[in-house]
Amino acid sequence: MTFQEIFSSNFIDSVNAVSVVDMSLALALAFADGLFIFFIYKKTFSGVMYSASFGISLIAMTMITALVILAISSNVVLSLGMVGALSIVRFRTAVKDPMDIVFLFWSIAAGIVLAAGLLLLAVAGSIFIGIVLLIFSEKKTFDRPYILVIHCVDSDSEERSLKLVEEMAGKVSLKSKTVTPGSIELNYEVRLRDGNTDFVNRLAEMDGVTSTVMVSYNGDYMG
Repeated sequence: MTFQEIFSSNFIDSVNAVSVVDMSLALALAFADGLFIFFIYKKTFSGVMYSASFGISLIAMTMITALVILAISSNVVLSLGMVGALSIVRFRTAVKDPMDIVFLFWSIAAGIVLAAGLLLLAVAGSIFIGIVLLIFSEKKTFDRPYILVIHCVDSDSEERSLKLVEEMAGKVSLKSKTVTPGSIELNYEVRLRDGNTDFVNRLAEMDGVTSTVMVSYNGDYMG
């Protein structure tokens, strides 16, 4: 096809009608793939507060993307206009969790691949991505770090509390130390050997220790 033929009126005005069967099949598969993405998102979520609306939006995003690709593939003028319209769209909602961006892009990619008719690629790719995310999410929770906050009255109680923590924890790393008149605040990152947190009670009962707090930590938030 020559360059002149591409911009000829007959080519530009041509419309490749999408059959009802193809449209229904693409949207049904997009819905099923979106449900799978939603399930993986719910299973691997590790944020502060789970958002059901975001999970539902993943299903809608997959179906909407498939619908847009079906429309673009039917007409050249429509595809050019759609590209121009989408190029000026800006999303101002801040996405705090990087994994949310991954799931959004996954939904868009799945919709594009399904609408393009590459059903095997869409199904196999989604299953593979889902398995990878499940494996790494389980590995993340296996070696979960904790933040341990200890308030002491003097350096002697500080040394005794640190000795107990080093005996009970697999790995101890001092993150910060704040000294005020009559008080010392210590922040440690600890990794437990067997998940046993009974030593926190022993720390709280130790002479010279006024308070002890331990919270789980995943690198982004504490809770």
